[in-house]
Amino acid sequence: MTDAPADAADVVAWHALASTEALERLDASENGLTEDEADRRRERYGENALPENGGGEAWRILLGQLRDPLIYVLLGSTALAILTGKVLDGAVIGGVVVLNALIGFVQEYRASRAIAALTTMVPSAVVVTRAGRKRSLPAVELVPGDVVHLEAGDRTPADLRLLRARGLMIEEAALTGESAPAAKGTDPVEEDAGIGDRRSIAYSGTLVTRGAGSGVVVATGASTELGRISRMLGQATDLETPLTRQLGVIARYIAIAIVVVSILLLGVGLWRGYPLADAVLAAVTLAVAAIPEGLPAIVTIALAIGVRRMAGRQAIIRKLPAVETLGSTTVICSDKTGTLTRNEMTVQVLWTPGGLWRLGGVGYAPEGDLSREDGALEPAPPGGVEALVRAGALCNDAALRQDADGGWSIAGDPTEGALLTAAAKLGLSPDRAREERPRLDAIPFASERQFMATLHAEPDGGRAIYVKGAPEVVLRRCDGPGDGPLDGALDVVHRIAAEGMRVLAVAVRRPESVPDDLEEEDVAGGFTLLGFQGMIDPPRPEARDAVAACKQAGMAVKMITGDHGATAAAIGRSLGLAAPEGAVPGSRLEDLSDEEMRDVAARADVFARVAPEHKLRLVKALQADGHVVAMTGDGVNDAPALKQADIGVAMGITGTAVSKEAADMVLADDNFASIRAAVEEGRRVYDNLVKALAFVLPTNLGLALIMIASVAAFPIVDGEPVLPMRPAQILWINLVAAVALALPLAFEAKESDLMRRPPRLVDAPVLSPFVLARTVLVAILMTAGALALFVVAYAQTPAPGSTAYASAQTQAVTTVIFFQIFYLLDCRSLRDPITAIGPGSNPWIFGGIALTLALQIAFVHLPAFNVVFGSTPLDLRGWAEAALVGAVILPVIGMEKWIRRRSAT
Repeated sequence: MTDAPADAADVVAWHALASTEALERLDASENGLTEDEADRRRERYGENALPENGGGEAWRILLGQLRDPLIYVLLGSTALAILTGKVLDGAVIGGVVVLNALIGFVQEYRASRAIAALTTMVPSAVVVTRAGRKRSLPAVELVPGDVVHLEAGDRTPADLRLLRARGLMIEEAALTGESAPAAKGTDPVEEDAGIGDRRSIAYSGTLVTRGAGSGVVVATGASTELGRISRMLGQATDLETPLTRQLGVIARYIAIAIVVVSILLLGVGLWRGYPLADAVLAAVTLAVAAIPEGLPAIVTIALAIGVRRMAGRQAIIRKLPAVETLGSTTVICSDKTGTLTRNEMTVQVLWTPGGLWRLGGVGYAPEGDLSREDGALEPAPPGGVEALVRAGALCNDAALRQDADGGWSIAGDPTEGALLTAAAKLGLSPDRAREERPRLDAIPFASERQFMATLHAEPDGGRAIYVKGAPEVVLRRCDGPGDGPLDGALDVVHRIAAEGMRVLAVAVRRPESVPDDLEEEDVAGGFTLLGFQGMIDPPRPEARDAVAACKQAGMAVKMITGDHGATAAAIGRSLGLAAPEGAVPGSRLEDLSDEEMRDVAARADVFARVAPEHKLRLVKALQADGHVVAMTGDGVNDAPALKQADIGVAMGITGTAVSKEAADMVLADDNFASIRAAVEEGRRVYDNLVKALAFVLPTNLGLALIMIASVAAFPIVDGEPVLPMRPAQILWINLVAAVALALPLAFEAKESDLMRRPPRLVDAPVLSPFVLARTVLVAILMTAGALALFVVAYAQTPAPGSTAYASAQTQAVTTVIFFQIFYLLDCRSLRDPITAIGPGSNPWIFGGIALTLALQIAFVHLPAFNVVFGSTPLDLRGWAEAALVGAVILPVIGMEKWIRRRSAT
């Protein structure tokens, strides 16, 4: 055997070699390998199995969840709380860390199963020829040079160079994206042919739908096309989302600020005469106050709420951050077959010698109307059209079936299903036609012949041969040229094909005497052309609206498919995608530099005959240009690009297990239109998360300012510093009240201009100048109000151990709570006044306020809470003063909104 490397499939163009030459290169023969030779090759090439290189050990994945700045801050917060002696407080904060780590672990562990799902596409047993005898053996034992036999229903166990093929049809949609099974043969093809055009190769994992054949193994395991996709899945990076990137930035800023300010506060305390333990306690309290302990829970739960809402709109989220990522997506790269189209071949054009006709209706449902090219509706199909569609239904192996729920489906080849549906749309029952003209014999379709022929008994006692196939092949068997219907027939074919349609010719011959068995010479000539049927996998009607809506929302849509260029361009134009020079072929992408690829990816909207590595490279090129990329798809060929994209969107019905495991989101209804709903939900989730941030952060800054002011200015009484709040009380505000009030914002209704805005810039900070300014303004008001009431109450009996001291602290805490309640109403919209927001649009807001008030009443008046938190009951005046001071936020923020709206105009 030659010394070809184990990945020879990558460097040898087996599809361009004659089958005899391929056998010579492999040092093999049609009699197969001997057992000894097979054992030697297995030692060299290894087992025919995909490497498990994508799973990762569970403990490593779990530890990886702790490598996040926000987690570092939370771990620091836990330690600081414990250092203050508040073990329970530290346990609560640590619980948040554990919760976030577990959620992240589940997400990543499920995603790591993407490569493992590929193994389900390799069959367990195959039929091979070894030492001249056929035998069955485990597919894992195959080696290059083995001769494998295939029949209908088999899944190809390795990459095969075909040696024999009889009517062999293989469904390759998972690899190529083509909706129709590919006809296979033994003749070599051009060396630069794309995967979908390599008719002499049967690829690992593809399904035999018809016929039989045999082939020599040219690649196994990781060297197969399926193995290359597995390697690309391992190379594709799981990217951070815009939200997680920004939260990381916020966490770093918070961590730095906490360390700096805590050190400064420690120094100030010591300078003012604080005992060392009290100075450390003040610094620790500041850290607990400044850390937004409830923020991770708010983000996680808000995203989870988005997940539930999206599920109700047919978008199943597998990874929580994907909810937000959709809202900032700038480019959607979509597969064609089954995503933008129905994955139901449909006859749309009929041509007979009587003229060109358009057939309405899409998919397999037998409803439609017939109209001439000039648009005049015919009350009934003309005789020529009736004969054409009847012949297409007779020369046919498929079956049209109605499901229990009233839907229609096809059993068999989608192309033949389209012919049956065309007949049914014109009122001709395929089943009745077959009863009236029973089939006597057939010559099945083969790629070498490019036609199928059937022999039928006619109602008048005669017999007829029907043939359908490639127009140039069928026309050669028809009478002519120069005799009526054949004049200009090829021009008609080119005209229909220019619309991106596949064209089949149908002809009939009525011989005087035909034997019972149909032979090749019986179909050599003498046929009468009945006409042409032009078919296409039509776009989903809702996909057109979805594409338009995505464009209106500032997102580009690009169609990336393995289908033919003309078909892709036609579908693209019908969807409103730009294809001025036609579809960009994958072969053109081969030799482009990275810079040229970025230019082509930016300018073109339609790409055809695209291989998996092209899809992956296109996604990377768009990302290099600063785009947030969503990639939709349903096949194995889409999986690497789905994983590389900022958000991968798989199809729930037609999608393979590999594509679903690699994706961040699955469309339950396979409907591209559901993406628009998902984008809307994603934008709303992000909007509401910003509102939650704008609500939570002022509380933390305000609490920090309260601690700074008290350490810098409040007295030291009897050797003990006076503090307006205890650490436990600060944690109460952060973990109970802030969460209970912030979470209802996740249910806030969408803003009116949500889908008219451009996507958020990738580098746009979550903490925009507006959010920062708002945070400072609210924090200052909160600090001033809480300290003022604390000073007034404390002045009555200025002793740290007195009831008045505890009452003053309780009043300060209650004042902050009322500030939060009233500020929450302002945060329902960061732009519009409270009066412009419908009070019933989000009842959760008022439920959260009621819950917070109930909890605060317990904090103030229940003895158990008084013991744990050091609080004490307030009288009615104390409650009223806290509420009035907290309400100051309403007119101030109302004025701020008015000024910003005036400035914007």
